Amino acid sequence: MIVTGSLVLGLGARAGVPEEELAAAIDAALQQAGLEPARINALATLDRRAAEAGVQAVAQRYGWPVTGFAGAALAVVDVPHGSGIVAAATGTPSVAEAAALLAAGPDAVLVLPKMAFPRSTVAIARGSIDPHA
Repeated sequence: MIVTGSLVLGLGARAGVPEEELAAAIDAALQQAGLEPARINALATLDRRAAEAGVQAVAQRYGWPVTGFAGAALAVVDVPHGSGIVAAATGTPSVAEAAALLAAGPDAVLVLPKMAFPRSTVAIARGSIDPHA
C-alpha cells in the first residue's frame, strides 16, 4: 500500500516487543516531530513484524492500517541512517526509515529521521502530493 501525500510512520522492532513499549517509542517520536497521532495515515514495517501482536495492537490503538514489506524491498530504498547490524538481522540496512519512505510513495521525504529506542526505531515520512489528484 502506498499512501501518497500522506504521513507514514515507519517502525522497526525486535521480535516480540509489547504494545506499551512500542507506544512509548511512537509517542516520543511524534512529540519530537510535533505531530498528533491523527496526522499519521499508516504504519509501515518489516513484513515479519507486521503480524506481531504488539505491532497490531499499537496500530489499532492509533487507528492506523499496517503495511509490511519484505526485507528485499526495503533494502533497495536509499536511507540516510542504514545499519550493518540491522542488515545482518533482517536483510535490509533500514526498517523504520525505508518502510516509511516506501509506503509514502515516490519522492517521499523523511520528516523525522529514525529515532532509536532500546528495542525499536521510529521514522516518519511524507509522500509527495500529486497535483493532479
